[in-house]
Amino acid sequence: MKNFSTAALFLTLVSAVLPATAFSQTPSNAVSGNARCAFLANAPDQHVVVRGDTLWGISGKFLERPWCWPQVWDMNREQIRNPHWIYPGQTVYFDRVAGRLRLGKEVGSDNSGVPTVRLSPQVRSTDAASDAISAVSFKSIEQFLTKPLIVEVDELKNTPRIVATQEGHVFLASGDKAYVRGDLQGRTSFQAFRPGKPLKDPVTKQIIGYEAMYLGTLKLQRLSKAENEPHTLTVVTAKEEMGVGDRLIPEEPTPFINYVPHAPEQPLEARIVSVYGGVSQAGQNQIVAINRGAKDGVDIGTVLELRRLGLMVPDRTTGNGRGLIKLPDEQYGELFVFRVFNNISYGLVMQVRDTVQVGDIAKSPE
Repeated sequence: MKNFSTAALFLTLVSAVLPATAFSQTPSNAVSGNARCAFLANAPDQHVVVRGDTLWGISGKFLERPWCWPQVWDMNREQIRNPHWIYPGQTVYFDRVAGRLRLGKEVGSDNSGVPTVRLSPQVRSTDAASDAISAVSFKSIEQFLTKPLIVEVDELKNTPRIVATQEGHVFLASGDKAYVRGDLQGRTSFQAFRPGKPLKDPVTKQIIGYEAMYLGTLKLQRLSKAENEPHTLTVVTAKEEMGVGDRLIPEEPTPFINYVPHAPEQPLEARIVSVYGGVSQAGQNQIVAINRGAKDGVDIGTVLELRRLGLMVPDRTTGNGRGLIKLPDEQYGELFVFRVFNNISYGLVMQVRDTVQVGDIAKSPE
């Protein structure tokens, strides 16, 4: 297989509106001299993008390690935050003669049998973004995109609160009325939350946030007309028991997340704080929280390697076997960060060969 340039997959996946240009060959199948960012020896000749594909999955068809996108695409930070859309029906072609990949439609072939790909500008409306393929499985993270999940100490203190319930009900169900006091800030749709368990940094043991319990949604029915009169809202959905004292936060539209996975700009090491859902272990496509956030340089799309601390074991080859040695930390998977708070971030567990446990390491790819 011919070797690829550092920009090969950039042309493949994100330059549907740009013509292909020539690139020099590299002496090995590693990208930019990084031996870990190698292309697969059995990379296919082409791949037709279909609904349900992800950019991560497509890259995995050509790369041994899909998280090597920054080196392969040679993208700057602005391009990483705003990638071009890729749509079902487009075809990724592998030009083995030129050592590059192309994105487009086949309109002929040259003497080598490699399809000639004609690239033309494509105009897509913002509404069409939902038809584009996402970076990772959108279904796995959709419910986590608009719910705060993490709240700082006292963050809910000044938000609107439920002060009374319809006919004195202890808990509210769908269709019930909730009487609310507080500034609604002109909004009409809300999510109800209750501060949940504190999250402690596995290293410092300090509380770095609280995992908020999502209770359901409400809509404004009637604004108060007097200072001592509450607003009237109707419960639309009740996921958990909701009642007096629970807090409301304006509901935001679900964004279409299509940020490109990339390594952190600076070396980063984090620890797994919790596994969403209150369980102690996570597997592929489950959600975990780490003890690093925006203040540490984490942003949406950050990719980290999952590692387990090497055990301390006795060296049984010496004397009485009491001498201890530390085994190397073992890399067993990848984490894609999709939601970032100040001190905590949520990530989707990608390919793993073991279960993710609280206290495991998540660090910059080596």
